Amino acid sequence: MKLATFTHNNLSRVGAVIDDIVIDSLSDANIPNTMIDFLSAGANALLAMQELIDSGLGRFNLADVKLNAPIPRPGKYLGISLNYADHITETGAEQPKYPSFFTKQSTCVIGHGDSIHQPKVSDKLDYEGELAFVIGKRCRHVPVEKAHQVIAGFTIANDVSVRDWQARSATMMIGKSFDTCGPLGPWIVTADELVNPHQLSIKTWIDDELRQDGNTQQMIFNCYEMVAYLSQAMTLEPGDVITTGTPSGVGVKMTPRGYMKPGQTVKIEIEGIGILSNEVIEEPDEFNY
Repeated sequence: MKLATFTHNNLSRVGAVIDDIVIDSLSDANIPNTMIDFLSAGANALLAMQELIDSGLGRFNLADVKLNAPIPRPGKYLGISLNYADHITETGAEQPKYPSFFTKQSTCVIGHGDSIHQPKVSDKLDYEGELAFVIGKRCRHVPVEKAHQVIAGFTIANDVSVRDWQARSATMMIGKSFDTCGPLGPWIVTADELVNPHQLSIKTWIDDELRQDGNTQQMIFNCYEMVAYLSQAMTLEPGDVITTGTPSGVGVKMTPRGYMKPGQTVKIEIEGIGILSNEVIEEPDEFNY
């Protein structure tokens, strides 16, 4: 099942996407309206959504709704660094012994079709196409062999990075957390439909230029190992988003530098999920103090 958060007639809610149709959760009072509540409800919510799909009720054309980030404000947004062998090679770094995570602040999250802002304070705006997974159950100390049971599904992430600000802090957090630097979407593909998340093609284009062309089988630490590692330290909760690293081809390692510029469009495609696309614009003045 493809689960989306969408807006229609100025009201946001959860829906299921089938081809070019969105199934509207408002047609069934038993279906929670927010994705975190939906995931927290577990199998009951999925069953209710499937029954709604089978009923033929509550349908919109996908073109007539606005897709939002599937998790507009994750409780946690964690990213792993240096998790693809070819990306480690292009950076000149050593392969990590343990997974290394950073935090992206949830206010960076935007959805498919939303605009990425080139910040007023930097022109070093970079892309990182990544597979992301979403936690579906509250959990702690999850063994690797059971980690698949706590993953609700998978989506696409662009770990947009302001490289000079990223370098100012050992945690990388501030350079990863600028407003609009967290595109997610276009939807969540439930784990039962994506049988092997560790063998998926992942590609990133800037306009028509293919910049990244990798496969999730190149990951050093797989999704289940990440869950096991993180859950030793913290409780993972429904709606937490974890990104899994990027393959080679990031802009900062190109000659000359391949940073994103206003007017360009970045598109990320992951096999079995879909396409996440965002235009780059200059940061507007609307929030200036």
